[in-house]
Amino acid sequence: MNLPLVAIIGRPNVGKSTLFNRLTGTRKSIVGDEPGITRDRIYGEVEWKARTFELVDTGGIVPDDEAIIPANIFKQASFAISKAEAIIWVVDARAGVTPLDEEIGVYLRNIGKPVFIAANKSESRKVEEEAGEFYQFGFELTPVSAEHGHGVGDLLDHVFDVLIFEEETEEEPSDEIKLAIIGRPNVGKSSLLNQILGEERVIVSPIAGTTRDAIDTHLTVDEQKFLLIDTAGIRRKGKTTEMAEKLSVIMARKSLERADVALMVIDAVEGVTNLDANIAGYAVEAGCSVILVVNKWDALEGKETNTIYRFEDDLRQKMKFLDWAPMVTISALTGQRVTNILPLVVKAAAARNLRIQTSKLNRFFEDNVSQPKGGTAPAPVKGGFSRLKVQFITQGGTRPPLFILFTSGGSNAGLHFSYLRYIENRLREEFDFFATPVRLKERHKSKNKKD
Repeated sequence: MNLPLVAIIGRPNVGKSTLFNRLTGTRKSIVGDEPGITRDRIYGEVEWKARTFELVDTGGIVPDDEAIIPANIFKQASFAISKAEAIIWVVDARAGVTPLDEEIGVYLRNIGKPVFIAANKSESRKVEEEAGEFYQFGFELTPVSAEHGHGVGDLLDHVFDVLIFEEETEEEPSDEIKLAIIGRPNVGKSSLLNQILGEERVIVSPIAGTTRDAIDTHLTVDEQKFLLIDTAGIRRKGKTTEMAEKLSVIMARKSLERADVALMVIDAVEGVTNLDANIAGYAVEAGCSVILVVNKWDALEGKETNTIYRFEDDLRQKMKFLDWAPMVTISALTGQRVTNILPLVVKAAAARNLRIQTSKLNRFFEDNVSQPKGGTAPAPVKGGFSRLKVQFITQGGTRPPLFILFTSGGSNAGLHFSYLRYIENRLREEFDFFATPVRLKERHKSKNKKD
């Protein structure tokens, strides 16, 4: 069902992101005193009076600024306004009407859409009364405090009066694949997202760290639904001096926690770095399926023979824990081989949801773990001084696949990592867990003592 769209706009640092978070009940937009923190369009849903509409938070409008980022912010805000049914114009009631507010007011009068002024920071009666000067623009005005929630209900009442809602229909459970795009700053994550979507959904610039928030975008290709999450570029902790950069690391990791598949973007020109390995490790910790996307490959092609083999060998050496993750080389700038990615994502999503039939798992156990002629093969344990017997294997869950090894006898030390790796590799060979982590858990059965 298509939801009505409402856009939040305004000049920088008037509290747009705080209001967005208040209305949606989330912390999708990063909030701080530094102007211009929100750079891309951030989407969320607002529930009010048992109905739902979609809300988009835009960057602070700076029409006359010639810098790359402000110019793109204005472009993003204009796009959101063109799609929206209504506009919430956030102003700073304490600061009063500014020349930039007057410019924005002229712009909004010419778009022919309902505009509602949220006079923010109206925590006191005095400020609330002073906010009356914004009536000069001719729009519905509501004094609010986004930080404390004052006046927000009145604002929503006004907005709801002009929205048109479709009749609700019962929807089937979602089969949407949640796809996170992760990597160091400036490796081409936003360019890749734009290529996949076929529109300039996210600001792209050569300035490292342009994307600071995690941005969700819905996409349907060949009847398969995707939710694309473009995460902020993750930086080393020592270099995240600005509050926004520190928060973007946290938000990127939270994005991975709700993702099914992660596209780990690596810069072909710069090569694989330790930070790349750390970021990929976050994805594995979160249980995501992982596809290694080597971007800017067009800059390397033709320079030497066997380039791809040399690069992959170096990548596998530095990311040994991801030997199961497929690698694809692309150019997000030209679109080269980008169309190969989503089919791999679909295959990975299917693998992480795979549940093995008990009969097949029992056969796997007999062929790979159990000794011939009955009994069980003793398995090495940590320390190597004793043995455990694996009695049977069962699947404990999916997303990602989890297998439980029941053991008895010998030691409480646990199975040796090399043996667990052997079991994992055999499971992958037998059942093709493509691009997906396989987790193994031990359950040790102690012998019952007689009373």
